[in-house]
Amino acid sequence: MHRVASSGSNGGSVRARKEKKLTYVLNDANDTQHCAGVNCLDVLKSSVSSDQSFLFTGSRDGTLKRWSFDEDAPLCSATFESHVDWVNDAALAGDSTLVSCSSDTTVKTWDSLSDGVCTRTLRQHSDYVICLAVAAQNCNVVASGGLGGEVFIWDIEAALSPVTKANDSMEDSSSNGANGIGSSQPVASLRNVGSSNNISVQSSPSHGYAPTVAKGHKESVYALAMNDTGTTLVSGGTEKVLRVWDPRTGSKSMKLRGHTDNVRVLLLDSTGRFCLSGSSDSMIRLWDLGQQRCLHTYAVHTDSVWALACTSSFTHVYSGGRDQSLYLTDLGTRESVLLCTKEHPIQQLALQDDSIWVATTDSSVERWPAEVQSPQKVFQRGGSFLAGNLSFNRARVSLEGLNPPPAYKEPLVTIPGSHPIVQHEILNNKRQILTKDAAGSVKLWNITKGVVVEDFGKISFEEKKEELFEMVSIPSWFTVDTRLGCLSVHLETPQCFSAEMYSADLKVSGRPEDDKINLSRETLKGLMGHWLAKKKHKPKPQASASGDILSAKDSKKNLTASKTEDSSAANDPVYPPFEFPSVSPPSIITEGSQGGPWRKKITEFTGTEDEKDFPLWCLDAVLNNRLPPRENTKLSFFLHPCEGSNVQVVTLGKLSAPRILRVHKVTNYVVEKMVLDSPLDSLAIDGGPQPLFAGNGLLPSGSKPWQKLKPSIEILCNNQVLAPEMSLATVRVYIWKKPEDLILNYRVAIAR
Repeated sequence: MHRVASSGSNGGSVRARKEKKLTYVLNDANDTQHCAGVNCLDVLKSSVSSDQSFLFTGSRDGTLKRWSFDEDAPLCSATFESHVDWVNDAALAGDSTLVSCSSDTTVKTWDSLSDGVCTRTLRQHSDYVICLAVAAQNCNVVASGGLGGEVFIWDIEAALSPVTKANDSMEDSSSNGANGIGSSQPVASLRNVGSSNNISVQSSPSHGYAPTVAKGHKESVYALAMNDTGTTLVSGGTEKVLRVWDPRTGSKSMKLRGHTDNVRVLLLDSTGRFCLSGSSDSMIRLWDLGQQRCLHTYAVHTDSVWALACTSSFTHVYSGGRDQSLYLTDLGTRESVLLCTKEHPIQQLALQDDSIWVATTDSSVERWPAEVQSPQKVFQRGGSFLAGNLSFNRARVSLEGLNPPPAYKEPLVTIPGSHPIVQHEILNNKRQILTKDAAGSVKLWNITKGVVVEDFGKISFEEKKEELFEMVSIPSWFTVDTRLGCLSVHLETPQCFSAEMYSADLKVSGRPEDDKINLSRETLKGLMGHWLAKKKHKPKPQASASGDILSAKDSKKNLTASKTEDSSAANDPVYPPFEFPSVSPPSIITEGSQGGPWRKKITEFTGTEDEKDFPLWCLDAVLNNRLPPRENTKLSFFLHPCEGSNVQVVTLGKLSAPRILRVHKVTNYVVEKMVLDSPLDSLAIDGGPQPLFAGNGLLPSGSKPWQKLKPSIEILCNNQVLAPEMSLATVRVYIWKKPEDLILNYRVAIAR
């Protein structure tokens, strides 16, 4: 505790620029499962080179997974992790390249048969990237569209080719692989697009490859489709129209009207002449692009149509959407049959052999019988109806309860997912979070260890929250969201360094009684423990990888780095309360001075990552134990005798002490003053704040005979006796409850 000076003011401060944040994503025990809705899927069918088929899924949890099948039992054989937001679409470009797009505004390419290697990050879009289209026979051609109204056509082979040395510094992905696990390829550049609808391919000499742009959409693009040879591209979105492009030049060839709401999904036949569209107006339309007109309208669904899959002959279409139903429709006879019903809206469909994979807003994926080779077999089961051409007729039939029973009751295969977290509460100790998932299961998480402390099962979330309530006040040093279906913990400087606790309270042994631990700094050390271990064992660079002589700037950087590595802070042990698991470890999402955000598991760091990849404030805290200036770490209060009490006055002015100081330390101070009867004016010199006691508040043992005569003192606030273990911050929040400076009273303890 220190006496507060009666005069003086803080100088004006300049608001610092916004620093990049660090996020860590906590995985549940089984991270081989998706923990949020599955937005997309694609099937890599068996070929001459491989007799095994694979299913690829992309989820709102930000990851893609590859599934192999051993006697129909699904096995997650790889997780592709680099996107930092929802994966919205994924498509296979040939046998070995997987392309994905995300709400993080990027398109990424992956080695589909690897253990999760991201080969390229393409940062061209200005908003969420929603959809992709691939030319089946020209795998190099991939189109992407998103909420920014942009449509880009990529030549994947050109995008993946290395750029010259002069361009390396301008590119996104650095050689340490932070922007994609093991990634060493550069990224496509951003460039301005002209106002003309006819776009010529441009290439910026300083930034490497740039895609062709199909410009003309005034609003968001939700759907794309391309024919097999990559000569026709169709796009649709919130403008309710279909636009047809030549993807080779980016020129627009026609615009087709008919839908009355957002166009959500598109399919083209192999030749590029016929197109199927599904819309939020609940209708499916068949278009003849040669005649530039709508041939048929199918009123099959009662709500938005989000997913379509067609037989190779383009005679039958499978459709699903918001009404949670999967239908098969004969495009020629207009006959429809309900295949199955789901518990969640259907997001995407993929045909494999004689069955169909169904992805929904749930985290699981199912494979249903579909008779893809002979669709007529489904109609022979009965229960079909004629799809009209007016949506209100279909809606009326549904309301009248005349829906036929589904043809199939059970899926052939289910790939289970983990239930996403739908509710969470940060507990007052600011180290634990109570969560509830979509199945109603309640769990208690420790976020400084990244583990589930206890699984309470299906109980009342509100009752458990009340049961776990603690009267304790610790500053909020992190924020949390569950957008990815799991806990994402966000750390931002300087706020994240505002919370401290005593080592003893964290059960950290071998530390002095008054030793304080900064929760954020120790959490960062725990998260980056694997990185630090790898960093210590990697050889220190003497020259650049290419053998070039280092510039003065690089030499200085290396010198700084070597000093940092040798610093004692970097060698501090990770305390047990901050040890993260190696099995199902958390992932870090952050960005450094180069490139954009990236995501990687903490166990997959190589030790070569540096300030290009991590925020500088994070490295400073972990390696040098340098924390930014913090506000509100101290608390001002007055200490007076209780009214009517005859105990002596031990201090007159305002005192200041750390917010986490315990009440028993205040008691010790009062006792010491009363017994030693120190002159009050010796406590302040020149009006400046002075320590009221050193160490733990007690004078060294052996020199204090007054300890035998130690009076029993109790501290009160608002006439309430305070528990010795309460902190000053807790007293202020829960007992004092006023904006003015805290007032504490003391008296000789009343015998009870």
